[in-house]
Amino acid sequence: MKIRIANGRVIDPANQTDRIQDVYIADGKIAALGHAPDGFVDARTIDATGLVVAPGLIDLAARLREPGFEYRATLESEMDAAMAGGVTSLAIPPDTDPVLDEPGLVEMLCYRAKKLNRAHVYPVGALTLGLKGERLSEMAELVEAGCVAFSQANVPILDNTVLMRAMQYAATFDFRVWLQPIAPFLSRGGYAHDGEVATRLGLPGIPVAAETVALFTYLQLAKITGARLHITRLSSADGLRLIEQARAEGMDVTCDVSINHLHLSDMDIGYFNANCHLVPPLRSQRDREALCRGLAEGRINALCSDHTPVDDDGKLTPFSESEPGATGLELLLPLTLKWAAASGLSLLDGLARVTSDAARIVGITKAGHLSVGARADVCIFDPAAQVRISRDTLRSQGKNTAFLGLELPGQVRYTLVEGQLMFAIDHA
Repeated sequence: MKIRIANGRVIDPANQTDRIQDVYIADGKIAALGHAPDGFVDARTIDATGLVVAPGLIDLAARLREPGFEYRATLESEMDAAMAGGVTSLAIPPDTDPVLDEPGLVEMLCYRAKKLNRAHVYPVGALTLGLKGERLSEMAELVEAGCVAFSQANVPILDNTVLMRAMQYAATFDFRVWLQPIAPFLSRGGYAHDGEVATRLGLPGIPVAAETVALFTYLQLAKITGARLHITRLSSADGLRLIEQARAEGMDVTCDVSINHLHLSDMDIGYFNANCHLVPPLRSQRDREALCRGLAEGRINALCSDHTPVDDDGKLTPFSESEPGATGLELLLPLTLKWAAASGLSLLDGLARVTSDAARIVGITKAGHLSVGARADVCIFDPAAQVRISRDTLRSQGKNTAFLGLELPGQVRYTLVEGQLMFAIDHA
């Protein structure tokens, strides 16, 4: 279908574009900007007057809960949430059930996602079989099946020799290694940041050292092996400092942060709010401010939702017994806009963290920008609209978020995937 998006404010961070112009789509790609190509006759016109036309968002961490956890969420429900959030590309962590350590499982997930014909799915394969940290997965076969990187999700490897061998293997074939820094023995038995709030509530704490000790090890092993390392869901100022030191020594290492850790701190746990039970834990206000500055200044490369839908039974329990995680696909855009405004950034710079910058980390070249010939994955939103977050408005099967009841900026009006209109609110 040929579509004309008329009169919108086109913001494309990859090309440093911020101007009002028309966008022309044909054969699932961006056909032209500004002026219609020869012979173009649109089958549909979308009036984007007063709206922002941006590349579809790219989320570096979205658990869709299939296979294995369909009682928490389904591929259909979370794909609907992605479309409502303007998220057109999703990197999927490997901690499904069974784990994404077999090519057949990866192919099945990609097939199911493609059949639903919504967001593009980019599986992150398991670094070790079963995420057990003992035997390396067949990385080359998993890449052929569709994996874009390799990770342990939230499950650290206890044996550093295994981790070093995994990095050596990945480096040999130039595979990306995504690791969340968790020192297992320092974090064991903890549920919240090791600070005044945890002490007051009587919750066992997880010190910042649980992040920095693991991170130091990962950086040293990556330096030795030459592995391409991406640090996921950074949570502390000290952790960011270690990454900056590694870069100063010449290492090429990237990192991301979740929307929760940009806007929340351990103070938000309040009186045992289980929606604030996350991995890694919400850290201090000082850490939160350092992460916000780091992302604004580009020292943190990208922003993710860390979307982890949990059923009500998993949250309506005492804090220490609740399941960690928060829903986030539909909150990625509004919380990005809120952070950008608070940081004094332009829409162009703010959206870069969830479009072009995220695309570079995943290794996507066909999306994350609105260049002529690029895949027509487009998010059209009203930056001035305020949306109240509630259980009824969330399309995700998981309603677990600390932002329930709040009004946030930015309403997605249209989402297009490869030139197909997948979500629309014609009247705000």
